Amino acid sequence: MTQITIRPLSSHEDYQKTRQIHMAAWGVDAAETIPPLSMHAFQHNGGILLGAYDGQQLVGYSLGTLGAIEAPNRIDQVAAARLKLFSVIMGVLPEYQGHGIGYELKLAQREAALQMGLRLITWTYDPLESRNGRLNIGKLGAVCHQYYRDYHGPMAGRNAGLATDRFEVEWWVTSNRVEGRVAQQRRPLSLDAMLGAGAVLVNEAHFDASGLPLPPLEFTYSENNLLLVEIPSNIQAIKAADMALAKQWRQHTQQLFEFYFAANFAVTDFVFQPDENGRSRSFYLLTQNNS
Repeated sequence: MTQITIRPLSSHEDYQKTRQIHMAAWGVDAAETIPPLSMHAFQHNGGILLGAYDGQQLVGYSLGTLGAIEAPNRIDQVAAARLKLFSVIMGVLPEYQGHGIGYELKLAQREAALQMGLRLITWTYDPLESRNGRLNIGKLGAVCHQYYRDYHGPMAGRNAGLATDRFEVEWWVTSNRVEGRVAQQRRPLSLDAMLGAGAVLVNEAHFDASGLPLPPLEFTYSENNLLLVEIPSNIQAIKAADMALAKQWRQHTQQLFEFYFAANFAVTDFVFQPDENGRSRSFYLLTQNNS
């Protein structure tokens, strides 16, 4: 792999390649991808379509389109005051994943949004995807207080059978929080440090004989200002080995996040580390919005 460069897509050949990258990265059928002609149309009308290139080969991409912040209780509904960028999709070929390409695509998307005068980028992702949680919440500094059940409806491919629940995250790209994260001014959090600071782990997982994490039967109800929520570190492996267990994790975390979001908590950070048995463990940090 040579040095990866990020630049806008500019050829119809590359628009066509986004479909193959989408299918390879996310395990979906062609019918669930965005048509290449639509990609070009979005870009031509204010969208931000960026590609990650290994030499001349397109190996990843991101698409963002202009949208509006929902403000149903505001009298002022001027669209220009509510503009945001909605990040529709990002995908990287499997053989190029794990090299920071997604991170570089998001940083380039942020720079493009800043040049357009936008303060907010939003997108959705599966909250059980630890890798995405580490990127979106931990490294980029996005926050989340919105949970959608079965957002995309039934899907095919390797996602068939699992409800498409999603977080909607907010990335306030001009904030001090995000500035500090992208400047890498803070070391990643550790589980021991958060527990030492008084965080309450509300749903500690246990592991079965094959090493798969099992959710507890119930989560803890706590009014503590700092909460830790455990999720699987590799939900794809669980889906491949035991779809029933993946559905248990979906139902468990669905109830947990909906409860705490309704109680004015938000996801504000992410903790990833191996435990004493060498197993990777992943946690969201929840804090009260008024704390």
